[in-house]
Amino acid sequence: NLGWSLYVALAATALTLGFCSLAGYAFALMEFRFKGPLFTALMATMLLPSFMNMIPSFLVMDALGWIDQHRALYLPGAASAFGIFMMRQFAAAAVPRELVEAARMDGCGEFGIYWRIVLPLLKPALGTLGLVTFIGSWNNFMAPLVVMRSAENYTLPLALRSLQSPVNTEWGALMAGSAIATLPLIVLFVVASRQLIAGLTTGAVK
Repeated sequence: NLGWSLYVALAATALTLGFCSLAGYAFALMEFRFKGPLFTALMATMLLPSFMNMIPSFLVMDALGWIDQHRALYLPGAASAFGIFMMRQFAAAAVPRELVEAARMDGCGEFGIYWRIVLPLLKPALGTLGLVTFIGSWNNFMAPLVVMRSAENYTLPLALRSLQSPVNTEWGALMAGSAIATLPLIVLFVVASRQLIAGLTTGAVK
């Protein structure tokens, strides 16, 4: 269960950073048709309560045959509206348009600009988004509860919940599991707290 939680959290973090940084670059520094309405529609999804997605998400996962598979935990949220918004705002503030236009005039392709210019400048925001995504995926309880069926495929929060019973709760195992689940997050936050604060406050003061 610990291994599955780590796998899902790392996969969710990697995919989120990739897709959100690409979308943020496109919305911030590229011009294309319906750019404004698309971004508005994307931001509007953040107004919806998360529980409204439970039944539609289950129906989609069931139609795809992804029930009781871990890909159902990290692929659907790989391009989150919050992540795209964060990357877009940071790219618009931190990446000079003149630098991007100069690269285009020199014949550099859009993916080359993204990889060689934009991505290195997005490191503070990438670190912050990666930390937030990892913690959210590690602590995620509702999504595994909806799509997971086999006990051997449970992530750590769901496995800890399965130890609780109205009749006989294994408190020793539950407390030990809770400590194991909390310890990596404490270490991660201590190590990356400066990165988190820097990414959230970059551009706040000029």
